[in-house]
Amino acid sequence: MKTKDRIVETARALFNEQGYGAVSTAGVAAACHIAEGNLWYHYKTRRALLDAIGERFAVAIEARLALRPQSDPVGDYAAMVAAMMAEFRDFRFLYRDQHSYGEHAEVVRLNVPDWTRRTFDQLELYLAALVDAGELDWPRERLRDLAVNATIILRYGLEHYREMGEATGSGTGSVQRTLRRHLTLFEHRLAPAAAQRLHEAIERIEIAALAA
Repeated sequence: MKTKDRIVETARALFNEQGYGAVSTAGVAAACHIAEGNLWYHYKTRRALLDAIGERFAVAIEARLALRPQSDPVGDYAAMVAAMMAEFRDFRFLYRDQHSYGEHAEVVRLNVPDWTRRTFDQLELYLAALVDAGELDWPRERLRDLAVNATIILRYGLEHYREMGEATGSGTGSVQRTLRRHLTLFEHRLAPAAAQRLHEAIERIEIAALAA
């Protein structure tokens, strides 16, 4: 990995683990095993690092938003929510800290409202595919509400566990608990076989370590 890329990835990991406000450029340089002057050659400020991570986040979220249901509504839904949880993992500090550190990567600031709306649209599309396939018994006029509520649980589930003092690191099952909790919104209206498949898919989802 090129030094510039290694710096960005290290900064992202540290911001996720410790919080954006707790990490200095000196700390990032030390974690990269380079001199701070070498880091400054590529990124002169912590804000420059934030902007670089924001650009990578934009690429990742656009890739996830491009996903569409294919031929297996149940499997497709499981794959989409797994991709969403991976996004929350990889860019956790942007979701967790953006309201507290007072700074935003420009691309994030400009696009968050649109990304949020499109996330609701995407989840509603996948839920509609389940309805069309006869796997979910849900009124079409209420699918938007279900999509919004499911997104809220997925988006804030891990932070809820953290704020309650529960472990959220690798091996704690916090990702699976979050996914199971969002299913409680509508699993009673799923066909039994579809509900079982989604629970089995959740148990197979392996997400890398999440900082507590």
